[in-house]
Amino acid sequence: MQSGISRFTQIGDWIFEVKMVRALRVENYGEPYDAVATLTANGESMYIDTQLTRQHNELSREDCMAFYEFAKQLEMKQLQYDKLRNGERHSRNVEIVENQRPRAVVQLVNGNRFR
Repeated sequence: MQSGISRFTQIGDWIFEVKMVRALRVENYGEPYDAVATLTANGESMYIDTQLTRQHNELSREDCMAFYEFAKQLEMKQLQYDKLRNGERHSRNVEIVENQRPRAVVQLVNGNRFR
């Protein structure tokens, strides 16, 4: 697969923006897949709308890291999803650390350094 993707592509007078993506968990495209997710981009956030697996299993840590990497490559700052636990919905927000604005670095200087 390609390593760099862009959220915006210009062709002629048109700018195409990625807003919705369907993700399939499968080794080769065209083969039957065992999980599907729908992701929606809104501003600097990527929301995982749908998470369905064939055996109704939860998505693995590797699955979540794939979504994180995809959102990172689209230069998103946050990944959001809802998780059902005991019939209750719990919202999750994951900061994409690599895409956050750099914070100022403050370095303390020893007072004895300058005499």
